[in-house]
Amino acid sequence: MKQIYFIICFLFISFSYGQSVPNNGDIDGFNMYPNPVTTGKVYISTTKNDAKQILIYDVLGTLVLKTTILGKELYVGDLDAGVYVLRVFENNKVTTRKLIVK
Repeated sequence: MKQIYFIICFLFISFSYGQSVPNNGDIDGFNMYPNPVTTGKVYISTTKNDAKQILIYDVLGTLVLKTTILGKELYVGDLDAGVYVLRVFENNKVTTRKLIVK
């Protein structure tokens, strides 16, 4: 039971530490598909479609992918099958979603 509380606290701290964003809020028009990912590619679109910083964490809160995309396509084919947390930063806004890779 203590391990579960430790993991929950660790995840909370991991996602909070160093990720302060002014004007924090969901990105306008955020859309991510397909989810679950079966082809190794996920498409992320927003209203502005500006450059996006992408951070992907595993369920233990470990950063497994950090990249910046200019278009809509994100390659996740190198990730093992599982559940991940996807954080997208665009123009001082952030959106967090669950990402499933099959």
